[in-house]
Amino acid sequence: MMINLKIVSGSKLPLVFLMLAYVFGSSPAWSAVPIACIGKNNIVKLEVASTPEAVQRGLMYRTSLPEGTGMVFLFHPPSPEKFWMYHTLIPLDMCFIYNDRIVKIFENVPPCRSENPNECPTYPASGPGINVSEVIELPAGYVKKHGIKEGDKVTFQL
Repeated sequence: MMINLKIVSGSKLPLVFLMLAYVFGSSPAWSAVPIACIGKNNIVKLEVASTPEAVQRGLMYRTSLPEGTGMVFLFHPPSPEKFWMYHTLIPLDMCFIYNDRIVKIFENVPPCRSENPNECPTYPASGPGINVSEVIELPAGYVKKHGIKEGDKVTFQL
């Protein structure tokens, strides 16, 4: 697996080790948590969805997502992506990222209550999707509360 995130320190090596530890299981000695700096000073602790299975599962069945935390979905190489809220129990903000910048934000996306996945809307609603390298999901209202906007820079670090 090739990870191509830019790290604040300029080295991609820490994130590669993080991804390997995440994919293959971490030892008790592994305590680093990836974070994203979004915009000016918004620091978010992240869970990582890097495998196709983890990307599809995402935040399904979660009953809460604490303030200051989120999940990052990795798409390397970048690709057009759509998200949905099937079996997601909590509303979310979604930040679609390409070239280290937020290219699209969907705020206060409601859960899909249908048991039929075909009845759940997608974000974006039409077209092939938005070309992204990462998507970050945050608790609903986080984007507005912290002044995050399209065009803001996003950096990742351990």
